[in-house]
Amino acid sequence: VGFGHIARCTSIYQAFEEKGFLPKFIINGDETIDDLLKNNNYIKFNWLNEQEELFDLIKNADIIIIDSYLADLSVLKKISDQVKIAVYIDDTKRLDYPKGIIINGCIFAENLNYPEKEGVTYLLGIQYQPLRKVFWDVADKEIHKSIQSAMITFGGNDIRNLTLAIQKILNKKYPELKKNIVIGNGFNNTVEIEKVKDAKTKLYYNPDAEVMKEIMLSSDIAISSGGQTLYELARIGTATLPIKIIENQNTNITGWKKAGFIDYIGQWNDKNLLDNIQKSINNYINNSELLTKKYRIGRNIIDGKGSINIVNYLTNYFYSF
Repeated sequence: VGFGHIARCTSIYQAFEEKGFLPKFIINGDETIDDLLKNNNYIKFNWLNEQEELFDLIKNADIIIIDSYLADLSVLKKISDQVKIAVYIDDTKRLDYPKGIIINGCIFAENLNYPEKEGVTYLLGIQYQPLRKVFWDVADKEIHKSIQSAMITFGGNDIRNLTLAIQKILNKKYPELKKNIVIGNGFNNTVEIEKVKDAKTKLYYNPDAEVMKEIMLSSDIAISSGGQTLYELARIGTATLPIKIIENQNTNITGWKKAGFIDYIGQWNDKNLLDNIQKSINNYINNSELLTKKYRIGRNIIDGKGSINIVNYLTNYFYSF
């Protein structure tokens, strides 16, 4: 659930391609993901319910990587029993996983006290955080004396409809601030967002990874959710004001807050949310030192090579299997 899963799996897909392998996506999704996957080899169906088709597809695969908050233990055990190497992407110690390799690339994931278990290997920590290929190597970011532009991004569907509310408050309180607003295919209020667009607003409709990188590079601050996008923003070094959209973002937000990179705004339904946004933005006005500090923290922590590290480990493990 969520476009961040597509983004991080795309990164691993790209890293396999770099080594000459032929990966394939099997995705339980709808038409809103087609643009994100247009250059990939993929098939869409509800593999959680149609398990016979799933197992027919994976029976000759060498490595299976599962990224799902919905797959239960029985499905994962069936996969583990059928394939040579089963890999599970985890964020929250969700299950007592069967034999295989568990990847948690969240910041400070190595401190989550995963249990030792026979047949289970862990790849933990930000060195295993997969970022899409365009974020593997990034240019230096220009740091301004004061904030001139803000990025607003809440994924492909903005399930809490926060974009419009934030857009309105920025229009009212910071009329000179340029607003770079990302609109995903799953948005249900695009017309309303377009109606309140002012001369300082630029709307980006379902941007690809390259465009997302350019928006991050050109924005002084970002207001975002607390998911996968935080890692891309840190890689760019864009000062970020995240809002917790769902509970499974706790690990990301707690980790980046501890690292000093983010200015946490609060949960999506906090009554003081918009006031907190204003307070945080005010801290960056005429404060290039703070912008520079956030830039250095983010860039020093994440190098963008997580998916390469994952694929190198998996391929070496496979050939020694």
